[in-house]
Amino acid sequence: MLTPTTYDGFRQFWTNNQHQAISSYTSGSQSFIPNLLPEDAVRMPAIQLAYILEKKFGQSVFFHALKPENTVVSPAEKFENGNWMKTVNMVGINVRTIGSFWNVLKYTLTLPFSQSSIHLLPIWECGVVASLYGIASWNINPEFFDEELARDFPHLNTVEKQLKVVINLLHLMGRTVGMDVIPHTDRYSEISLANPQYFEWLQRKEFEIINHEENLHEKVQDRIIDFLNYYGGTVSEYFPRQKEAFFNEQVFPEAQRIRFLFGEKNDLQGRNNRRNKLINHLFSEGYEPVPATMAPPYRGLVVDTREEAKTVDNEGRVWRDYVIAKPQNMSRVFGPLARVKLYESKNNNADWELDFTKPIVPVWEYMAMKYKEFSENFGFDFMRGDMSHVQMNPNGTPTNPNNFYDIHKYIKTQISLEKPYFGYFAESFLAPPNEMAYGIEGDHLEGSDADSTLGDLQSMVVGSERFINEFNRYHNLLINREFAPNFTIMTADKDDPRFDEFYLKNNEARYFMALFLTDMPSYMGLGFEVRDPHPTPAPNEHYTKLYVFQLSEGEKATHGQYQWGKNGELFSNLNAIAKVAEQILPEIENKSVKILVEPTVSKPVIVWTQTEKSNFVFIANLDANENPQTCDFSFEDFNLKEIFSSKNIKTQNTDNQILITKNKNIRLDLQGGECKILSIEK
Repeated sequence: MLTPTTYDGFRQFWTNNQHQAISSYTSGSQSFIPNLLPEDAVRMPAIQLAYILEKKFGQSVFFHALKPENTVVSPAEKFENGNWMKTVNMVGINVRTIGSFWNVLKYTLTLPFSQSSIHLLPIWECGVVASLYGIASWNINPEFFDEELARDFPHLNTVEKQLKVVINLLHLMGRTVGMDVIPHTDRYSEISLANPQYFEWLQRKEFEIINHEENLHEKVQDRIIDFLNYYGGTVSEYFPRQKEAFFNEQVFPEAQRIRFLFGEKNDLQGRNNRRNKLINHLFSEGYEPVPATMAPPYRGLVVDTREEAKTVDNEGRVWRDYVIAKPQNMSRVFGPLARVKLYESKNNNADWELDFTKPIVPVWEYMAMKYKEFSENFGFDFMRGDMSHVQMNPNGTPTNPNNFYDIHKYIKTQISLEKPYFGYFAESFLAPPNEMAYGIEGDHLEGSDADSTLGDLQSMVVGSERFINEFNRYHNLLINREFAPNFTIMTADKDDPRFDEFYLKNNEARYFMALFLTDMPSYMGLGFEVRDPHPTPAPNEHYTKLYVFQLSEGEKATHGQYQWGKNGELFSNLNAIAKVAEQILPEIENKSVKILVEPTVSKPVIVWTQTEKSNFVFIANLDANENPQTCDFSFEDFNLKEIFSSKNIKTQNTDNQILITKNKNIRLDLQGGECKILSIEK
């Protein structure tokens, strides 16, 4: 079959040849369905996906996985710890862009097995602006429920059952699956209102914070009891009328408390209406959870008095943004988010100082218990730590951090008691000291037991001076630190009009390096494989970042479904790289890399092989403007034969490739953006 090269060509290919393409997957000759566009994959009928997976794995195995009461063994269970994350190639999926958990499986059919890990962006009910990162409750987001799946398989009649089955099937497909661990919630989440003692609070009057004392949560608890005495509970049951009992887990457990405050789980509209009424009750007296912050100095809030910092919601409530009183370069305040209260304050919080020697242990235990339950109930294999760059102690990372040094460390430790292989992928950007965290970020990541970290290569033009310098630094960190920086291709947070310049060129080189740098993990956001170049911004519906929240007005508004790119040329080239990876990676996966030519600003070419028993040499031209480059390197004792070039995909013929004669000094001419693989002829 002739491989198409245009988007319409791929669409037609699937229409005409899907039986053969599916057979290549079900027979095991390919680990993915070749030439299947993600857009076509997610449109696949639910019953067709079921047929494909049944054909692939066998009827009894498939139907065992299709029962939510069963658990399919994770491919990560063979590992003794989370070190497997230091070399894994991960794909991040914002489920909102594809509609349902079931569609995650359809999309995964397009991914080669070399991308063996799936990170699901937050999966819980959302609050303000429907941000995935503003958790409103611990309930799984009902918008990810698949109606078609429920019709075809009536026993999968809840979103929780569907999620469990999807993770079962991802495990069956050999994929590990990760969840977000988020140390904050929506501003007035059910979680914060049912547990005011686990959050910091402030009281605002117009432009002034009039109270932010240590135990302000007690007054909030009083107001909630007053609300219940006036309006009653949502169910006609007894409830403790003293706050000490009502908010006591042993006396009145959280599940019972939430039901009494907000109503039945399956009545989302009723719960939201009730929560809104309670918000009004607290907001009328100025009580708000203290918002989450980023970067030093973290603490010390004042009201932003600018007119543009005012928001009036549908209820007529006037909200004010907050700013750091003495900001530094990266200081940010996230008004819609409330961070959990991890430490006691000094001097009744008069100066916004925390006492890091006094952790509030019940909060740590509560957060760990919640995420441990999700890991156990659904089968998650790792966590992506949201805002892992937060290190609030001005003294930096201690020499021997204890379990209460970092909330992500604590949660990972607790889950690892049952799942030793459970991994921790940190959202940090390897920023300079004291910029996004107090102290050295590398020390913080080691102190918090991170297995890998996101890094920031996705925020740079490939081949630019910054990219080359940072890549070389990352590889040095990889060798000398306990955590592994990712070769990040794109994330949901960078698929945004502001970052279009990063993806105009050299996208094949990004993908090539991500797969074949075998000692370095990688991360790719959904949609990269067909992303159109945007010399000028496209409509908002073409960016996954703008589906992290749901806005109908303003510059970040979206109207309708996410629109896949139509970049058939990129998709064709990445498919070709994925196919050659199928043949090569089983020989070299997880092996350390020996860089033969380190890229420099004046010579943006990288050449590498593996340090032991490698049969291949990899070369990439990283020139930011895709200019041709000449590559010189030494390789003694063996002949080299070109077996792949990203610029000759249409005419690739491995029987007629030029043999490079054995020589100490080798010179190759590379086209702009070209990636090559040479086999070592021994």
